[in-house]
Amino acid sequence: MAAAKKKLISVTQTGSPIRREKSQRATLVGLGLGKMSRTVELEDTPAVRGMIHKVRHMVEVQDS
Repeated sequence: MAAAKKKLISVTQTGSPIRREKSQRATLVGLGLGKMSRTVELEDTPAVRGMIHKVRHMVEVQDS
């Protein structure tokens, strides 16, 4: 069987985690972020979307 092409999304950190809750900082690290203007491509899953929703004020999302 051919592997299905997985949808990816690009997530860029636009806000600083300084003076944010520890859980929000940990969520950024879990997404592979942590420094300003860092961009990662992640698989579009409900878990990743939930993490993005938690830190939506510090990230920018683009469909790949």
